[in-house]
Amino acid sequence: MSELNVAKALLEAGAIRFSPKSPFTWASGLKAPIYCDNRQLLGHPGLRGAIADALAVRAASLTPTLIAGTSTAGIPWAALVADRLNLPMAYVRPQPKSHGMGRQVEGPHVDGHRVVLIEDLISTGGSSLQCVAALRREDAVVLEVLALFSYGLPQAEEAFKTAGVALQVLSTFDALSQEATANGILDFDETATLQTWRSDTLAWSKHHE
Repeated sequence: MSELNVAKALLEAGAIRFSPKSPFTWASGLKAPIYCDNRQLLGHPGLRGAIADALAVRAASLTPTLIAGTSTAGIPWAALVADRLNLPMAYVRPQPKSHGMGRQVEGPHVDGHRVVLIEDLISTGGSSLQCVAALRREDAVVLEVLALFSYGLPQAEEAFKTAGVALQVLSTFDALSQEATANGILDFDETATLQTWRSDTLAWSKHHE
C-alpha cells in the first residue's frame, strides 16, 4: 500500500480526528489539533488485512527471526505479521511489571533474535524507544521499528537518530494532510493550523493551554 492509500484507510476507518479549534490532550500532556486512534482499523477486516499485509512485506524484507509488538496497541499488528511470516512473537511494555516476575518483554526469550518491533503510532517516539531499550537489554538485535503512522515530529526523528534505531512507517502526516485536504475533510485554514502545529508542537501546545 502506498502512503496515500494507508492515509485513506485511516480516514475511512475513522482513526483520525481533527479538532484545530478544540485541541486534544495527548498522554504526554501536549495539546494537539489531531488525534490518531489506529485501533479503529481492527474493526474493519478488509482494511486490517491490507495493513497487516503491508507490514508483513516490509518486515519480511529485513529477514527477522522474531516479531515484537509494543504494548498495547502494537500487539494485534505484531500478531498478524508474525502469523503471516510464521515467526515467533513477543510483546514489550514501556516499563517492567510491578508484580509477578517483573518482566518487560513477554513471550519467548528474545536473546540472539533479529527483531522487528511493530508500533501503531509514532508521536514523540519515547514509548517505542523504551521498548527498543528493553529488547536490547535482553540481547536482541532490533532491526527496525515499523509503524503504521507517524506525525513526523522533529523531536521523534532526533530521538530515533540518537538511539541509533531505524524507523519505517507506512504512512505520514504529509500524506494524511494531503488526502484529507483533497477530500474536503480539512479546509485551507485547518491545514495551515496543522502545519503550524507540527513545526513547533511545544510552542503551539503552550499557546493553547
